[in-house]
Formats: sequence, structure tokens, C-alpha cells
Amino acid sequence: MKLILTSSLGGAVKLNGKRLPCGFPTENKLPDTLRACWKSPSRVILIAASPDFYEKNDDLAACFRQSFPLNGLPISALELCDARNPELAARICEADVLIFPGGHVPTQNAFYHRLQLRQRLRAFSGLVIAWSAGSMNCAETVYAAPEFPGEALDPNYRRWLPGLGLTALNIFPHFQDLQGELLDGLRVVEDITFADSMGHDLIALNDGSYIFIDETGRRLFGEAFRIRDGIVTKLCERGASVQL
Repeated sequence: MKLILTSSLGGAVKLNGKRLPCGFPTENKLPDTLRACWKSPSRVILIAASPDFYEKNDDLAACFRQSFPLNGLPISALELCDARNPELAARICEADVLIFPGGHVPTQNAFYHRLQLRQRLRAFSGLVIAWSAGSMNCAETVYAAPEFPGEALDPNYRRWLPGLGLTALNIFPHFQDLQGELLDGLRVVEDITFADSMGHDLIALNDGSYIFIDETGRRLFGEAFRIRDGIVTKLCERGASVQL
């Protein structure tokens, strides 16, 4: 299995409220990385993050049916798995590429466990492409950072969840936007994430950065940071790559 874990995949842009296909960001060679491990053509299954948001899920799937070929990544089919057809998860090993999109981490996590995705992935040997919440849920133990109002103050909100077990890395996406942001009167990074990082490594990715994982190891592309014990350390510069 190969994994591409990103903060934001790209490939779609919103114009007048409509999602349109576009190119993937090139600054960290994401299109080259995708093409190097792409079976041509590929059968793709997109497993929704929000299983009941049918219109959003259909819109996302329709967009990527165009954006992959637009970026030189031919597909034979792109199927969508959400609450309407959970049985499709039993056939993920027939796919060449699986997509785990962004969304609300606990909602996606619950749906993926309902699909028994962790167990089914043991037999999958293709490419996994994930972004934002999708990247976070690939972890063995997921850091589910509070996101919705009320979650940061809720003593029953679970910040650590069992994940898909595809990596030991905990991804913290959209780092460039979250510094200084407030949730429930707390600073998302400085008050919430720093406290949660005590005894834990979090890999903070800026949009456009990603981690490629295969049997040879893990390589980080683009600007990213490690957060541990409330301390931020830069791991990689924009446009560069390092082995993790």
C-alpha cells in the first residue's frame, strides 16, 4: 500500500458556490508524486467523510471525476461510498485508489468504523489519498482536535480515537490558517493543541504540503512542523522534501 497524506489536496475550486475541477498544487511536486504511483487507468472509490451529506458528496465525486484526468491521472471509474451504499466498502480491494476526504474527524471516524474499514484495509494494496480529516483518521490513534463550537469545553468530547491504523503519524492540517484562530474563547493552536501535544508528536502541515508513505519509508514534502510538549519545530521548507 502507498499513502499520500495531505492537508489540502487541491483539484477543486469553488466559484459562485459551485465546485469546479482544477489542477493540483505544483509547488511541492504533488502531481509528479501522484503520477509516479498511478495505475493508468485507475478505478477509484471515494469514501465520504460525512455519510449523510448526499449533495456535498455527489458534488465532490463529480468534481474529482474530472480533476484526476485533467491532471494526467486517467480513471476507469470513480465510485462514491456514503450512507446510501455502505456495502461498497466490502469491495475496496477491487479499487486501485481510495480517497478519504476532509470533514469532521469524529463523524468520519464513526462512519469508517461502521464500514469496518480498518479490517478491510488489511487486504488493500493500492494507493490511499487523504486530506485534512481523512489524513488524521489514517493514524493508529487519531488526534481529533476540537473543531465545532462547544467541543473544546465539552468534558465528554474525545480527543483521541482509534483510527485506521495505516500510520503512526498524527497529522494536524491547515496549520497556516489555525494560528491565532479562536474556538470557545481559546486559541486553537496555542491553548488547545499545545496542551494536547504533551507527550505526543503532531505533524502540522500547511496546505500544499503532504507526506508520501510506501514500503521504503516516509517522505515529507513542503513546509511542515512538529508540535510536541507545546514546542514547535520546523521539519521542512516549502518546495523541499525530507525523510521522516
